[in-house]
Amino acid sequence: MFITSAKLTFYIPHSTSLKDKRQVRRSLIDKTRQRFNVSVAEVDTQDIWQTLTIGIALVSSDASFGQRSLAEIIRFMEEEANAELTSVEIL
Repeated sequence: MFITSAKLTFYIPHSTSLKDKRQVRRSLIDKTRQRFNVSVAEVDTQDIWQTLTIGIALVSSDASFGQRSLAEIIRFMEEEANAELTSVEIL
């Protein structure tokens, strides 16, 4: 069993309140969970309006499959987010 995880940070330039940030977060997390069936949550910067930090975790039976899946999830989130991906940290 292999656990693969990552922390992604997004910049939301149009966000002027936590409500705006929450809409971006909810949409991105729901779409990702629905498509990939992985664990996704906001893990940091909860009180900063224009910064969204999301953690992703997945379990697989093969390390290379987990890494490929994680790369696909990151590409998907970058395309679907109504925000700019500023950093990716593979843990």
